[in-house]
Amino acid sequence: MSMLDVVVAVLLLFGVTLALLAAIGLQQFPDVFARMHSATKPATLGLVAILGATALHIGDAGAVAKLVLVAILQFITAPVGAHMVGRAAYRAGTELSPLTTIDELAETGLGRPRQEQPEAHEGLPE
Repeated sequence: MSMLDVVVAVLLLFGVTLALLAAIGLQQFPDVFARMHSATKPATLGLVAILGATALHIGDAGAVAKLVLVAILQFITAPVGAHMVGRAAYRAGTELSPLTTIDELAETGLGRPRQEQPEAHEGLPE
């Protein structure tokens, strides 16, 4: 096993780990707006690590150029897609998680006013 094989294996494991964390984040985060982070950031970095491992393993200049193009397109399209999904979900009236503390669209007047969340102790006898 050469040093190049070790680097390729480490990059593949790193990419797969990030993709797994992205999948776990999609399941665990409380609302669509938080899930967009896990759908874009770790998944994009994981894909770039896997593409880097593939480029090192193949070594052909033409194939590496295509892999670089894939990485560039991923960096361009993933944030734009996530932004569009977020705006569509916001305009559709998707409720924010109680853990969300900042609603910049509502603060700037571009969004809908946020409904106040009931206090946790509300309704309990004193």
